[in-house]
Amino acid sequence: MLVGVAQIEPRLKELERNRERCLVSLEEAARAGCSLVVLPECASAGYMFESAEDALPHAEEIPGPFSDALVGACGRLGLHCVAGLLERDGDTLRNTALLVGPAGVVGRYRKSHLPFLGVDRFVRPGDELALFETPIGRIGLEICYDLRFPELTRALALGGAELVAHPTNWPVEARSNAELLTRARANENRIFLLTANRVGREGNAEFCGWSQICDVRGRRIAEADAIGESLLVAEIDPAEAREKSLVPRPGEYEMHLFSHRRPELYGALAIPGPGPPERPGLA
Repeated sequence: MLVGVAQIEPRLKELERNRERCLVSLEEAARAGCSLVVLPECASAGYMFESAEDALPHAEEIPGPFSDALVGACGRLGLHCVAGLLERDGDTLRNTALLVGPAGVVGRYRKSHLPFLGVDRFVRPGDELALFETPIGRIGLEICYDLRFPELTRALALGGAELVAHPTNWPVEARSNAELLTRARANENRIFLLTANRVGREGNAEFCGWSQICDVRGRRIAEADAIGESLLVAEIDPAEAREKSLVPRPGEYEMHLFSHRRPELYGALAIPGPGPPERPGLA
């Protein structure tokens, strides 16, 4: 099937304009024949908010105008999409990725690893994996900084994820993530990874672009530049992600990536580390 990644430039606090730009990307992806398109993190409202009080008026509940617009477009176009939005959960902010299909909202994921940057300084973390069975494959969700923690992608892969949708807002300082981590996570888990970054500037942040689609071998099969809006399209076969064994020479050279794991050695991975700094605005 064909999948797409939309590299766009959301604008801070411009909800209506951002919503329309996302809908244009869905139209473009549908015309290109995509079954799925992934848009950036916080595509609904932008990212570089200065306080919780600054951000909360621009956060939306689900259902709400942003999710409703995606539901309507995906239903009309016969498309699945993943898009980042700033979610209002009562009086709490969430950095959320929403998965929508032709029949409506499939599910959401609330970012669980939070850097001390932008609106994430004021967001409450999620505490659940997001893995969804859909007619186009088993889709896992993660957001931006989550990719730095290999345990999350591995947990999704162990749960059967065939592709992982990864909306992000990587600034230029995080360009090494786009150089290294995307390919590594795809390769080590034998999953397809669809990373949708943004471009442009907000406040004192400049974003590095370089959205990409990586295959199960860790090869970039589509990639964008660092400055322009664009739609990436690539053909993938989700069945490839279900095969976790590599057998160049049967009986002589075999790698069974999941069955060769040694979980009994990995106990330290589950030991909590030092607590993060206190986050303002999270009573």
